[in-house]
Amino acid sequence: MFRKLLTLLLIALVINLAGVRLTYAGSKEEKQARFAEKIKANVLKLGTGESSRVRVKLRDQAKLEGYISEAGAETFTVTNRKTGVATTLAYAQVKSVQGNNLSTGAKIAIGVGIAATVIFIILWFTTGPGSD
Repeated sequence: MFRKLLTLLLIALVINLAGVRLTYAGSKEEKQARFAEKIKANVLKLGTGESSRVRVKLRDQAKLEGYISEAGAETFTVTNRKTGVATTLAYAQVKSVQGNNLSTGAKIAIGVGIAATVIFIILWFTTGPGSD
């Protein structure tokens, strides 16, 4: 009886340990640095120029809207479209960046969808059931 109870207890402990996730014990600065790298990757993915419109929320709760005019190793510049005021931001200052532009793949997919729809409509009316 004691062996069965001990076996069940050991099985329960092994199952419990299998569900445990490892967490990285990093300092606050390391977490902020990793987050800044994610922001930097997002900004670089959006690109620069007037077509790369963004909304930026800063850690001090300020908000900016405009386009990314420059993107460097440590900072990027957001230029307001209406006023032309350029604001240079460090990646560590930023809480979130939301882009309003579509990726090239999305633009291609939309174009292919429109073309397929037009071809389908043309074929439907030229070879459809009522075109005897």
